[in-house]
Amino acid sequence: QVQLVESGGGLVQPGGSLRLSCVASERTFEYYNIGWFRRVPGKEREGLSCIKSSDERAYYADSVKGRFTISRDKAKNTVYLEMNSLEPEDTAIYYCATTVCPHGVWRNEYDYWGQGTQVTVSS
Repeated sequence: QVQLVESGGGLVQPGGSLRLSCVASERTFEYYNIGWFRRVPGKEREGLSCIKSSDERAYYADSVKGRFTISRDKAKNTVYLEMNSLEPEDTAIYYCATTVCPHGVWRNEYDYWGQGTQVTVSS
């Protein structure tokens, strides 16, 4: 059973930064690629980024490229999403999920995901 737990969300001013964490059940990263997507109530979820389990190659949506960085710490069973230059439009609930990387992210197809963490960008 894959379990994913997101944390690190919060309230930040425009231009600020946050680092989200996704802690996975043991050995998840050996078998699964991990992606991040976000959801705004009333809108479709948006795939943001993913990192491949095989070679840690990272992929990004155009909306976050250059601002967000995905990384992985295998020893801690944790995937991070470093978010910089945050904008009010980044306000959403952020989820990590297992997925086919990168095409699953672009098609918004995920197998397992956590409960999400709220990010609010506001002055």
